[in-house]
Amino acid sequence: MIFQDNVIKEYLKNVYFITGTPCGGKTTISRELAKRHNLLVYDVDEQFSYHQKISNSILQPSMNKVFKDADEFFGRTVEEYKKWLIDNTREQLDFVLLDLIRLSQNKIVLCDCHLTLEEAEKYTEASRIVFLIKEPSNLIEDYCGRSDHQAFNDFINSASDIEKAKATCNMTLKTLNEKRCNDIKSSNYLWIERNENSTIGDTVRKVEQHFGFGKKDFNMDTLEIRKVDRDTDLADKLIHFVENFSWEEVKEHILWVLRTWEFTDWEAIFVAMVDGQIVGMTSIMKADYYPLPEIYPWISSVFVTEEYRGHRISEKLINFANVYAKEAGFIRTYIPSQHVGLYEKYGYHYLKDIVNFGNGIDRLYVKELGLRGN
Repeated sequence: MIFQDNVIKEYLKNVYFITGTPCGGKTTISRELAKRHNLLVYDVDEQFSYHQKISNSILQPSMNKVFKDADEFFGRTVEEYKKWLIDNTREQLDFVLLDLIRLSQNKIVLCDCHLTLEEAEKYTEASRIVFLIKEPSNLIEDYCGRSDHQAFNDFINSASDIEKAKATCNMTLKTLNEKRCNDIKSSNYLWIERNENSTIGDTVRKVEQHFGFGKKDFNMDTLEIRKVDRDTDLADKLIHFVENFSWEEVKEHILWVLRTWEFTDWEAIFVAMVDGQIVGMTSIMKADYYPLPEIYPWISSVFVTEEYRGHRISEKLINFANVYAKEAGFIRTYIPSQHVGLYEKYGYHYLKDIVNFGNGIDRLYVKELGLRGN
């Protein structure tokens, strides 16, 4: 019996997929999310031995291929190794989908897996999947250095030519994941790239926001967006809010901006409030973290506290700032981001890549506001 994709998608509506490329952080982030929200994690790799045991050597030949030692395993060509990895994942997928349908009938399940873009389109919604990726060079040292991969580390070190085995493995993973990384970055799915500046806390917060975990229910009629004026009680409240929020990377800079308050005539800061409590903020500024004085105004410092995410408060803040910008005579605004598929939902379009003051590459988005009065 063959099930249609829409049927499988419906039965997987309680499953949230954390997929991507090797060493992107799938296992770490899924475990941290599970701990925070008391959720079940289904790890595809941990289930492989069981699936192999109940598989069929004719129907699932790659899963059942046996290698006599590390020299035979790593002695294959890169293309042979890559094909075996792809076929293994494809053959295991049926077992995985049936497990997930069974486990997620009455509860949320986090799936640490290897779904491709094509499989994501078939089996889930964009709101229930995130791609965690890492630039695919020299992955094997990172992979073998993890405590949960000790068995593979021992296996590769049992090869008669360890360096050659590692080189084969690295080249296989690079060729397999190079295009995959680029395709993910060009897709409309949320992706987060792991680099030397990545933190577990920041990545978890982004995934939580995307999945809508930890949302706080409230009456949207009580939400209010307000402009903050200097030397007011609201300005003091905002400083206290920033002092205690979780966006560590920009906290000190925003506090400096608030305490010096060296704004132009039109620069402004806005807050989202629920029952008198600040739950989010944004600003409209002439300069941001980029050496681009000819580009402005910037919509900057968009932040919503974790428990209020998932209610499109960011969108309401940005829309409020854009109305303010249009009334000030601007016909467009700009937002920088590292993500694809986030600000497009708010009417922004990708313009170009830009270099920030830290020499990092970000994506610049623009939204046309039209002429004042239109």
